[in-house]
Amino acid sequence: PQQPVPLWARAIEPVYAAASGLRRSLYRRGWLRSRRMPVPVLVIGNLAAGGSGKTPLVIAMARQLQQAGWQVGVATRGYGRDAADTPLWITAQTDPALGGDEPVLIARRSGAKVRADADRAAAAHALTDAGCDVVLCDDGLQHYRLARDVEIEVVDARRSYGNGRLLPAGPLREPPARAVQC
Repeated sequence: PQQPVPLWARAIEPVYAAASGLRRSLYRRGWLRSRRMPVPVLVIGNLAAGGSGKTPLVIAMARQLQQAGWQVGVATRGYGRDAADTPLWITAQTDPALGGDEPVLIARRSGAKVRADADRAAAAHALTDAGCDVVLCDDGLQHYRLARDVEIEVVDARRSYGNGRLLPAGPLREPPARAVQC
């Protein structure tokens, strides 16, 4: 059974909706500018909080693009890492506490260049400077500063959009029955 949403979260939800809608509108009207990269940028993300399979998809796409001859770079925020405000190159040997567990997993499983930066546009720029000719942006659907050529939304078919509410009231959903290791 789904947990009830706290009153404080339901009260703040309209504020979040207004702020995110205003921000999206400012980018759409060109008052805030997106930064375009000289290479294709594919953003992989989800709209529901919690795991939906983004990381396994990023790894699979990186591998497929590499097999097709592309030099793949992955731009990520590196959620949960120490010193999150400091840009960092992530390798297979990076301590997950420093690089974040998902970025390190992506580096280990894909062999792609991975750049963690709170500013995904700066991460994408660093990746192109490092020779990448395609950038996968992990979890960047709401990061409008980085212009994208393709957006891929990952939706958990079993849990969908949970309670259908916006942060902080949602979109809560029940945890998966079992975790899947990629």
